Amino acid sequence: MKSREIREIAVQHYLKTDRAKRADLVRAIQSAEGNPQCFDSNSSCECRQEGCVWRDDCV
Repeated sequence: MKSREIREIAVQHYLKTDRAKRADLVRAIQSAEGNPQCFDSNSSCECRQEGCVWRDDCV
């Protein structure tokens, strides 16, 4: 997913996007949606969330 698209999703969740790194922004979105904040973390290689919208960018 492109950075512009990620920022658009973040704005929909009323998150600040100024100077936020891509991974931090995705984790903030995950948190706002009530999901684990696991994007681009050490646990991503063990991820079993097949339906995650971030999966292609993470694994």
